[in-house]
Amino acid sequence: MLGFILTLLVAAFVGWIGDAIVKNDMPGGFWGAMLAGLIGSWIGAYIPFFNNIGPTVGGIALIPAILGAAIFVFLLGLFKRATVRAGE
Repeated sequence: MLGFILTLLVAAFVGWIGDAIVKNDMPGGFWGAMLAGLIGSWIGAYIPFFNNIGPTVGGIALIPAILGAAIFVFLLGLFKRATVRAGE
């Protein structure tokens, strides 16, 4: 159980960093950042040449997870802007 909680905290931190890199307003606050971190970790695990770089905390490789979270937050921002423009 403690490992699961650590993984969620690391995911939230990674998502927050990804949001700070892209400078996008991540919806959902802490929970949105946690989701972005988890999805970013999943995306980062599939980035070639980056999945074994950097330290691992709570089962999450930090460098690929941060890159994946930044990609996810960027794509989410594009999607959010597109839906706002479509609603105008």
